[in-house]
Amino acid sequence: MRLHELAKALGVTTKEAADRLAALGHEVKANPQAAVPESALRALREQHPELRLDGGKATLKAAPKAKKPAVPPPPPEPAGPRRRIIKRAEEVAREREEQERLAAEAARRAAEEAARLAEEQARQAAAAPAPAPEPAAAPEPVEAPPAPPPEPPRPSTVPLPERHAEPVVTISPEVLKKVSQPKPEVRKPPPPPPSLRQPRKPPPPPPAPRVRQPVAPEPQAAPTVAAEVRLEGSLTVGELAQRLGVPAAEVVKRLIEVGVLAGVNQQIPLETAKAVAEAMGARVIAEAPKPKVAVQRLQVAQEGEVRPPVVTVLGHVDHGKTTLLDTIRHTKVAAGEFGGITQHIGAYQVERDGRRVTFIDTPGHEAFTALRARGAQVTDIAVLVVAADDGVMPQTVEAINHAKAAGVPIVVAINKVDLPQANPDRVKQQLAELGLVPEDWGGDTVMVPVSARTGQGIDDLLEMILLVAELHDLRADPTKPARGTVLEAKVDRGRGPVATVLVQEGTLRVGDAVVVGEVHGKVRAMTDDRGRRLQEAGPSTPVEVVGLSDVPTAGDLLEVVADERRAKAIAEERRERRRASELAQARKGSLEELVEVRELRLVVKADVHGSLEAILGALQRLQTEEVKINVLHAAVGAVTESDVMLAAASRAVVLGFNVRPDPAARKLAEQEGVDVRLYRIIYEALDDVQALVKGLAAPKVTEVVLGRAEVRRIFHISRVGTVAGCYVLDGRIPRSAQVRLIRDGAVVYEGRLASLRRFKDDVREVAAGFECGMVLENFQDIKEGDVVEAYTLQEQAPAAG
Repeated sequence: MRLHELAKALGVTTKEAADRLAALGHEVKANPQAAVPESALRALREQHPELRLDGGKATLKAAPKAKKPAVPPPPPEPAGPRRRIIKRAEEVAREREEQERLAAEAARRAAEEAARLAEEQARQAAAAPAPAPEPAAAPEPVEAPPAPPPEPPRPSTVPLPERHAEPVVTISPEVLKKVSQPKPEVRKPPPPPPSLRQPRKPPPPPPAPRVRQPVAPEPQAAPTVAAEVRLEGSLTVGELAQRLGVPAAEVVKRLIEVGVLAGVNQQIPLETAKAVAEAMGARVIAEAPKPKVAVQRLQVAQEGEVRPPVVTVLGHVDHGKTTLLDTIRHTKVAAGEFGGITQHIGAYQVERDGRRVTFIDTPGHEAFTALRARGAQVTDIAVLVVAADDGVMPQTVEAINHAKAAGVPIVVAINKVDLPQANPDRVKQQLAELGLVPEDWGGDTVMVPVSARTGQGIDDLLEMILLVAELHDLRADPTKPARGTVLEAKVDRGRGPVATVLVQEGTLRVGDAVVVGEVHGKVRAMTDDRGRRLQEAGPSTPVEVVGLSDVPTAGDLLEVVADERRAKAIAEERRERRRASELAQARKGSLEELVEVRELRLVVKADVHGSLEAILGALQRLQTEEVKINVLHAAVGAVTESDVMLAAASRAVVLGFNVRPDPAARKLAEQEGVDVRLYRIIYEALDDVQALVKGLAAPKVTEVVLGRAEVRRIFHISRVGTVAGCYVLDGRIPRSAQVRLIRDGAVVYEGRLASLRRFKDDVREVAAGFECGMVLENFQDIKEGDVVEAYTLQEQAPAAG
């Protein structure tokens, strides 16, 4: 017998069987094929009597098991449609039982409620005071209503019969395949044709048409219009609707009623908006638009630390303003100016006895009025330079007016006292007549005689400037966000837009986000008047700022904001506001605009914005009633190809001031035949433009009446026509003159004479007091009493402007 057979009979593993044999004293290897000796089997049989050997195989006798009573199998559940019918019947029975239970429950509750109401009524009747009984009558006993019979108790819940379990049904794949296939549609056979013998049924009557009942529109509430509205200047239709508090469509409808067709985003004038608002029942409060101030003075609070004074040098052209500053700064700026005159604002800073003074040099030419006004608006002290040999000139008076309008003190520097023809007393007399009385004459105006060439009186002038600054106690807070005024702006080839800014309040630092009028940017770099790099600039410091998005307008206010995004948003808002105001300005038609006006088209380029501003202002004063100057494009920078192309397309002249065209623009101008004129002195440019205006002006044509003749006799001659026998009343009637025939004060013919004769001779002219015969060209309807008037047209050259 093998070991694995013994282990199988014992129900243990081979190793456990080997251990049992070892416990009985028989060592057998734990090899399933190892043979078990008979002695070991006998010992094992003694220990396990139920173990027996059958043909060499060991088996255990199974213990007799108690027989369980046979349970009859459940009746087979019907399958298919019958099973579903039985289940449905059971569900219907359960539903009926549930309904009966619910009905009984409702009846029980109704009975309980009726009993409760009856009991409550009886209690109220017993609580009410009964009337006093009569002595003779005995009270009759009141019988209580019989109580309802007690309802048999019902179980609160009715056990529902359990649902039969669904039998497990095995479906063959063939059946599933048949079931999954769609069933073919059973086509009904066509109806048989109607018999001829049977009468046809009449067709059914057509359905009655459905009449849609009119629905009455719901009354809409009228929009509430604002009681009053404020209007200033023109505005869009949408803005007017927003202020009135009504939909924009309502405003558009009102505009159409008054004959104005406008969209939501279209500008309408103030008068139209006022009429619409009043028609809608709103009270209009019209506010006059605030006038635009050309130069706005920045108000600086007099608090904080002492700041350097800002001094503006004003005066007439060629009176030595720039030379005076050169002497103070020890430079030679005037030598570099074309024509020896300053044509833009220069800002410098000098140091005197440890104190700094900021100087602003302004041009003196008459065309630079705006630059002088801007310099006077940003200054603290105005130094008026007057030449001792020349005296007070027109630009000197203008500079005094600018300084007085700005409300700044004036210090007079009488220059060129070293010349032999100098007369300072005459200058003082002229200034006293203008309201500037010298101190030595009992006035309050400081006047210092100086010589810019020799340096005489320069120290006295600086001392007086510092003394006036101490008297006014000039202060500014350097800790605030920087604010300043743009003195000049230009385009640099390597640095881009560059603005000369005078910081008036706070401290401007590299990296600050700034907004300048309609231009935004970030300060990338700053340099002073000597070209040195600066990281920050305090109050009263002039610097050149690099990093703006475009060239700003001179005179704009520079402000430091939180970040570059906010600066861009503010600049965009200002730009949109300006565009809206420009669109709102409607040109008013006049009779002069209907007449053909000659036009001089110009493309103007300049080196700095201040010079460009001065040129444009002077050009506007040069135009006349007959010749209009139209500046197609004006910008700062060199003359480019786009400028030449614009001039070629519009037949314009290119004016360049202190700029040069690049080689490509010069070549294109030669190819297109564009006139490019370059200037370095402003009055040369203005003289040439004035000559162009005179050349474009049409000569004036005047009519000169030569003589008048009266028709006294009519002659009809064959092959000649109608001949008028006339008598010359006054003047003379030339043969070559133009004539008109006047009848009853009205002109009936205008043309020339075909023939002029005296007796039988052709003559050139007939004088007053003589008779003649006339034949008019292509006109025969001449009557006695008509007047023949001879005249001529003469051209006159335009007068010099």
